[in-house]
Amino acid sequence: MNNRYDTVYQTGARTGAAEFDAGLRAYMLKVYNYMASGVLLTGIVAMLVSQSETLLTAIFGGPQAYIVMFAPLVFVMVLSFGVNRLSASALQMLFWAYAGVMGLSLSTIFLAYTGESIARTFFITAVAFGGLSLYGYTTKKSLSGMGTFLIMGLIGLIVASLVNLFMQSTMMDFIISVAGVLIFAGLTAYDTQRIKNSYFELAGHGELQAKGAIMGALSLYLDFINMFLMLLRFVGTSRE
Repeated sequence: MNNRYDTVYQTGARTGAAEFDAGLRAYMLKVYNYMASGVLLTGIVAMLVSQSETLLTAIFGGPQAYIVMFAPLVFVMVLSFGVNRLSASALQMLFWAYAGVMGLSLSTIFLAYTGESIARTFFITAVAFGGLSLYGYTTKKSLSGMGTFLIMGLIGLIVASLVNLFMQSTMMDFIISVAGVLIFAGLTAYDTQRIKNSYFELAGHGELQAKGAIMGALSLYLDFINMFLMLLRFVGTSRE
């Protein structure tokens, strides 16, 4: 009887583990699909706007330029602080709206850099992001300690960027760009592991799991976009 019980128990455990792994893969696939779709939407909007002088003038030709500049930050704050109050469908709509507004904000990079260098930098970012995210997903090592260090580095990066708005130092800009690439590279691996680990708490909770996928996609989207922009600052070829 004991052998029979052990066989049934082990079979059930393997089945449960297989179902959990399948659920985790489906969850992560949903996160990546949201993130990739958001990046694609941002890129399409940015490219279309950059090709229309009328739209560029309408968006950046007056005080409304500041609205477009700070709108992405507002969207991120609404998404972050409203995650517990908003429904999953509302969060999803806000995520798409955020990606679109970010496209408006980033349309000027097509005026500052050549299309070839933008495409090259995007490819480099995509390859690096894929490798770093894969590491974060597969590694058995906890990256939680590294996350604290990276968040502190991110705060320092923001402060340094604000200071350099007034200093206009080329050397400082280069240092910020290099540091930014390293920080967002680390955050890509850290956020991937964090999102993966969050599934253990969200599994079986439909609405919470849907929200978790959207917020996870937002984190990875921000890592990708910021790593791309930092790389572009010292890899991209200026049109001037």
